[in-house]
Amino acid sequence: MPTGRFSGATGSMPKFFYKAVKLDGESVEGEMEAADESAVIRHLQSTGLIPIEARTTKSLTAKLGQRRRRRLSRKEIGILTRELATLLEAGMTLDRSLQILVDLTSEEHLVRVLSDLQERVRGGATFSSALEAQDRQFPRLYINMVRAGEASGALEQVLDRLADYLERLAELRQTVTSALVYPSILLFVSALSVILLLVFVVPQFTVLFEDMGEALPLPTQIVVAAGDLFRNYWWAMLCVIAPAAVVIERRLQNPEARARFDRRVLTLPLFGDLIWKMETARLCHTLSTLLKNGLPLLSALNLAKEVVSNRKLFGLIEEAGEDLKHGRGLAGPLARLQALPDLALQMIRVGEESGSLDAMLAKVASLYDRETRVSVQRMLTLLEPILIIGLGVIVAGIILSILMAILGANELVF
Repeated sequence: MPTGRFSGATGSMPKFFYKAVKLDGESVEGEMEAADESAVIRHLQSTGLIPIEARTTKSLTAKLGQRRRRRLSRKEIGILTRELATLLEAGMTLDRSLQILVDLTSEEHLVRVLSDLQERVRGGATFSSALEAQDRQFPRLYINMVRAGEASGALEQVLDRLADYLERLAELRQTVTSALVYPSILLFVSALSVILLLVFVVPQFTVLFEDMGEALPLPTQIVVAAGDLFRNYWWAMLCVIAPAAVVIERRLQNPEARARFDRRVLTLPLFGDLIWKMETARLCHTLSTLLKNGLPLLSALNLAKEVVSNRKLFGLIEEAGEDLKHGRGLAGPLARLQALPDLALQMIRVGEESGSLDAMLAKVASLYDRETRVSVQRMLTLLEPILIIGLGVIVAGIILSILMAILGANELVF
């Protein structure tokens, strides 16, 4: 791979970042010193590479900013997949479809990715290898599904299923996220209201209590101390909370610690059941789509398990995959490990026995999509009054503690 200063370059010259493709479609990136971009391109061509990009190197900050801009969101990948599937189904070639998307796209990072894909496809690379060369812009599952579609000669159908799959997952994620917005706002407002009471309201009464000393009731002492803590030592609390959050985050990066944490999460009331149903829907959606695209069950399961975020469930599905290698089927190991809800396991068993596992998995996914929405609504129905009542109890406690001190002071006076 060309790197550094190429032969013939003399003196101090600017550095250029380049991206090129070998004749077999493999991506090559690096830096070299040259007089200008044209010199870089000529040198790359002389070494048998197909130049794609050549630009001056930027500061580290600019590079990091550019890298952030290059990342495609799930929504962008879903829209791109749907548009590409539509163009292919209309009879367009892959090269022409990518060119149309480049012309219609105004976002710089999308244009860069699409142009790179188009150049690689024009150079003879398969679409899956072009996707794989995009610096992990596209998930491994996505790339493998495209590869399966190319092998079966039905790329447009695979992309259409991929688009459906991404849209369903996005809808499920949006359902949960939207449902949690109101409780999050309510919790934030509740905490802020209590802090404002302790910091600004309670101190107005402390002047009345200064001469009472130990005569202050215990609840009042606790409230006054909490107000002093928030008012005078808020910085110390931040200094404790921030390192604690970092330690917890790093701790959860350990696979064993993360598995223990996720195991406890599954036992939580309401939340555990919701997460289990969400993971079941996501796994079944993915597995059904992979099987419809022609992947063997074992390969499909090994890919589908990557979408499971709960490490406890991930481990159970991985163990079921080991049993699947020995010809024990899918429903049996999953039932033995209790990896999925009972109804899902029964439906999967029926699908295996009838030879329509992909269709049955799709039904399981749709069922647990609905179950997830029902669980979210049920959780909200319980959370909202709990948060409101909790805030009312805390505020009432603060007010009562102040009243107790005031009544005590009046008794001392008389």
